[in-house]
Amino acid sequence: MKDFYIADAAHFENQPITSFFCVAAIGARDRKGSGQYLALTLSDKSGQFEARMWDDFADALQTCPAGSYVKVQGQVSKYQGKFQITLTKIRLAAASEIDTADFIPTTQYDIPAMAAELRSYVHAFSNPHLRALVLAFLDDPAIGAAFLEAPAAKRLHHAWIGGLLEHVLCLVRVCLATAPFYPEVDPDLLLTGAILHDIGKVRELSWRSSFDYTLEGQLIGHISIAMSMLNEKIAQLNAAAAAAIQVDPSSPHPSLFATTPSLSPPELSSFAAGGGSASPATEAQLPPSAQEFPPQLRLLIEHMLLSHHGKLEFGSPKLPMTPEAILLSALDDLEAKFQTLRNAFADATAAGRPPTEPTDWVRSMDRNLFNSHAYLTSTNPKTTKP
Repeated sequence: MKDFYIADAAHFENQPITSFFCVAAIGARDRKGSGQYLALTLSDKSGQFEARMWDDFADALQTCPAGSYVKVQGQVSKYQGKFQITLTKIRLAAASEIDTADFIPTTQYDIPAMAAELRSYVHAFSNPHLRALVLAFLDDPAIGAAFLEAPAAKRLHHAWIGGLLEHVLCLVRVCLATAPFYPEVDPDLLLTGAILHDIGKVRELSWRSSFDYTLEGQLIGHISIAMSMLNEKIAQLNAAAAAAIQVDPSSPHPSLFATTPSLSPPELSSFAAGGGSASPATEAQLPPSAQEFPPQLRLLIEHMLLSHHGKLEFGSPKLPMTPEAILLSALDDLEAKFQTLRNAFADATAAGRPPTEPTDWVRSMDRNLFNSHAYLTSTNPKTTKP
């Protein structure tokens, strides 16, 4: 196990350290005068910080690519309010020297417990079509497994293993608590949007030795990826619905699968002759598993996925227009902002910043933040009533 983590930097200011890191980024940059220096971003499970190497770095540039693990020697210092390290030595680490648990941040919560809680909410849906759709994602061997592991972002909110699941579950809880105040909102539809809004991130992001964007993620993005995944799942559900209707052409009285005894032989013959397409009146008598996914629901889910970023400048192709899309966008933004806030407060504490000062500038929120709870506790320790 490492004996130095980036979160400990405040305790090692102006001190030499030797430790292992993952290289998140590396490259040579021009000095203001002449020559070049090596600029790196190093990471471990507690965070990231910048590193600089001024001399003898040619070999490191060739042998220590982004994503590799390295052993470094250098001195921790503070520059423009942030900790960094000036390197004197760096080399590629041997596999025997590395425990990946030291480098990849992981949710503090139990992943199987979170997954079970999320599934319990899905099983409680009153709409069988939405329940089947969400379970089709969660039960998919590839998508479901990735959904449990994926971070929710590369470095902003919930940037850790299990972060996407944690973010979605927190959002679902907030949606459940908020929806009763807005009778215009369909709760099942809202929760479907909450669970699927970021599903494209299982293919947008990679999380092996460090968090990064896949080529698909860089070229297409998680919203477009999610739309493709939604189309695939609905096509699979529709194919399964058609297969659920079994017609025996050798029988003088064709019958549906045992779940639909109310359909008459003429209706069944018409269904078979139409290539598996039932009239609305006939389809209404089919069990949900034998019905085509309702196109109205599909349209509304697509709109939530396309509009959940809330603003065109934030990457949403459409602005939220439906009650569910408006509420989902607002609550998703709120949940992400509060995790960003928690991260900023933790970083400020780790940097030794007193509770009477705001945090560093948080670029994603375009402001400094201030921990009111820590401030009140520090200025008035006796907060409990006698």
